[in-house]
Formats: sequence, C-alpha cells, structure tokens
Amino acid sequence: MNMNDMMADIRDANLSYLMLAQQMVRADRAAAIFRLGLSADLANLIDQLSPAQIVKLASSNMMLARFRFDDAAILDMLTSHSKERSLSQAHATILMAAQPVEELA
Repeated sequence: MNMNDMMADIRDANLSYLMLAQQMVRADRAAAIFRLGLSADLANLIDQLSPAQIVKLASSNMMLARFRFDDAAILDMLTSHSKERSLSQAHATILMAAQPVEELA
C-alpha cells in the first residue's frame, strides 16, 4: 500500500466516523456520549457540524477516531474466545465506561 492509498483510506475512515458520530449524537445523545467516550461539549460540536465542515475535517491526514483503551487486559477481554465471552465483554464495557471522556483542549 502506498502513501496516497493510506491517506485516502484515512480520509474515508474519518468521514465514516464523523458521519456515524453525528448520527449517533442526534439519535440518542446520552448513548452516543457513552459509546464514543465524548464529553457533552464535544458531542454538541459534532451535532452542529455542517456537511461541508465534516468533509473538511475528514480530510485531515490523521485518524480522528482512536482506541478508547490503552490496556492490554481490556483488549484481551474483548477478543477472548472463552465460554465466558459475554461476561468478559460486560467487564470490558464497565472498565471503559470508567475511563475519562475526551475533553476539548
């Protein structure tokens, strides 16, 4: 994969993420804040973005979405194939919910 292809893929992922995030915020603000790990202020900003602003923001050469966890234990819980899979996923959800939300800098 060359650099141009990678940048195009990042733009596509950013656009998909922003459109989904805006749709989620508009449909159920509280659930979106929880599922996306956003602050209420950031959710308000996403809600107010125009289509042109979303396209412009998506054109960044950086990924806008990121993993909500930096803990290998959470990743292991989410990817484990044990019989207790639903319990592991519930535990991971609880741990991620306890993490601080993204704040505006």
